[in-house]
Amino acid sequence: MSVQTALDNIGLKATTRWGHTQYSMGYHTAYLEKAAGVSSGALDFEQRAYDALAFDMHWSTNDGLVDWAEAGRCTDMGHAEYAADGSDHRLPQPSPFRDEREVWAFDAVAEYGLPAFDAQVAAYEQAHRSAQSRLPGQLTTGGYYKTIVSGAIQAFGWEMLLLGASNPAKMERVFDGFFHRAAFFMRAWSATSCPVLIQHDDFVWGQGPFMHPDIYRQVLIPRYATLWQEVHAAGKKVLFCADGDFSLFVDDLVAAGADGFIFEPCMNFALMAERYGQSHCLVGSCVDCRDLAAGDWAKVENDLQRTLVALQRCRGAIVSTGNHLPPDISPQILDRYFSYLLPRLERKA
Repeated sequence: MSVQTALDNIGLKATTRWGHTQYSMGYHTAYLEKAAGVSSGALDFEQRAYDALAFDMHWSTNDGLVDWAEAGRCTDMGHAEYAADGSDHRLPQPSPFRDEREVWAFDAVAEYGLPAFDAQVAAYEQAHRSAQSRLPGQLTTGGYYKTIVSGAIQAFGWEMLLLGASNPAKMERVFDGFFHRAAFFMRAWSATSCPVLIQHDDFVWGQGPFMHPDIYRQVLIPRYATLWQEVHAAGKKVLFCADGDFSLFVDDLVAAGADGFIFEPCMNFALMAERYGQSHCLVGSCVDCRDLAAGDWAKVENDLQRTLVALQRCRGAIVSTGNHLPPDISPQILDRYFSYLLPRLERKA
């Protein structure tokens, strides 16, 4: 594990091993305690555990000093019971938006406001330095989560978002408000010492786009390009991250300036490696977390082998399981997974 390993893979530089990360390991406290050799109450518990499992990157975004739920209207769509103790279960709440006309009249900047820029830069810098201190062996990213579509989902909920998007001309002005908020926070991140930023936007579904492709190519992705110009001007890398299948738009995102992609196994990792492995860092693999949860080791092993073959077409990659490691994966399967993968992260000359 090392920060440099992550940076070298993201920067497509020669390095001795592929990068490695995983998501949602916090659900597996007992497993992490075993890996770390200390209890979860130890000050260096997380550092020891991540080092033992050869994590090079820690996925992280930060949406800033403004709490949307306190600042203005947003929609709580609830949450299914997922954690082992059911602590994350939350019932959906009625949307505060009554119809699409209220959506079209919405201005995200006016609704939620913005903090003082210098205060936000200072808060981000402190968050980054704190992460470096807590996890010195891992690159902790910065970045913004509620970028345009993800922001609209949180504000309106899916039903009202889809109703609003039925009129693309009216919805572009609404999307523009979320873009301007994202631009403020990405500008603040660009003023920090954090070298790699994530631009997260869940702008598609598992089957692909849910709006007309022109909306993506004429409204959303050109605004991403604007966000990334300042990031690059500050000498930083940006990884685009989205759930779902955005295969249709990868060429557009490449042209917009993404330095790499974080994606789920509903996208073809081998095909991504073939098409973009020489020019972009890929964060993912062929492995689906559902197969790990089902205990289907034969399928997992086969997908790990497929991943290792695909990596040979890459200049930089960070191996991870899509879309994360949920709590119902058994310790035995986790053992087999890490025991198989970690010795094979070494890159062949």
